[in-house]
Parts: sequence; structure tokens; C-alpha cells
Amino acid sequence: MTNLKKLVLASANPGKIKELQEWLDKLGIIIVPQGDLGIPDIEETGLTFVENAILKARNASALSNLPAIADDSGIEVDYLKGAPGIYSARFSGEHATDATNRTKLLKALEGVHQDKRTARYQAVIVYLRHAQDPTPIICQGTWEGSITLIERGEQGFGYDPIFYVPELKCHAAELDRATKQSLSHRGKAIAQFLEQLGAS
Repeated sequence: MTNLKKLVLASANPGKIKELQEWLDKLGIIIVPQGDLGIPDIEETGLTFVENAILKARNASALSNLPAIADDSGIEVDYLKGAPGIYSARFSGEHATDATNRTKLLKALEGVHQDKRTARYQAVIVYLRHAQDPTPIICQGTWEGSITLIERGEQGFGYDPIFYVPELKCHAAELDRATKQSLSHRGKAIAQFLEQLGAS
């Protein structure tokens, strides 16, 4: 098992911080959100989830001198040719919130039949041992579903209230945390990361 004890997380998203800490607590690894170290967000200029995650992790590691982990994730809607994709967090503009993003997505799909509203969550997690790490650990998870007509559920964050999970016949925001972790895109990516971390 790795001797990693502390790493910086290149995110200010409280939902992501909480999910990742719950997983890494099991290994005794402490996550320090980059904001606690005064590290600002870096502009996400990449064209893919992988590129953006690497940019964020490299920035956080360089400014903290710690190993870094970054997550870039979003939702892809087939009818919208993969949008909002890498722009999921800022889909509704500069001052986007989860609620305004969901409202914009539902509006973009107005009149679209349920069987054409297929979508998936994507998550990419990148781990850098140091800022110049030439071989980062890169893990990806996918969660298939569809976009509903209405919001339902109080759990989760992001697009969860309008993301339908077909195998459980409910919205992602209706799932308890443990069930979501076992099924979700981020849960799958984190599980891969922990497996690779243990083998490193």
C-alpha cells in the first residue's frame, strides 16, 4: 500500500470534497481542499475532461508542493450532441448554480420525447505525485441514464435531481449516499484510483 498521507484537492465544490474525503478516509489519507491553502482556481482551457483535470491537478500540486488529485466531470446528453459536457458546471453562464444549470438543460430539451433524452455522467480523476509528474494516474467512470421531465429528490448535487437511474427506477437525487457511491461515475473512477494507488 502507498505511504501517501496527505494530498491537495483541486476543487472548491463541497459535494466533490465530501465524496472524495469519504472514500479516502478509509485509507487514512487526508484531503486538503486547495482553497484552504489559498490556491486559486485555474482557467479550464482544455477541450476534454482529461485535459482539464490535469490542468487543475498540476496547478494545485505546483502551488502546494503536495501530491494532487483533481476531478473533472459533467453530463453528456445525446440529443444535444454531448452538451453540456465539459461545460456542465458553467452551462448557464458565469454565475451558474446547480439550479440554473438544470433549468437551462430542461429548457433545451423541451418537447423532446423521453426515449431521446439519454444521457450519462462522466468523471475523470487525475492524480499527480508532484507537479512535473510525467505519468499521472488517470481514472474514468461513466454512469448511464436519462434526463427527466421534472426534478425529484433532495440528495446529491449538480444534475442529480433530473438524472434518471434506470436500474433503480428513480432519480439520482433520491439515492442514499452509499448507493450513489456504488453506482455513480465518480464512485467508479475513485474505486479505480484506490485500486491503482494500492498497487503503486
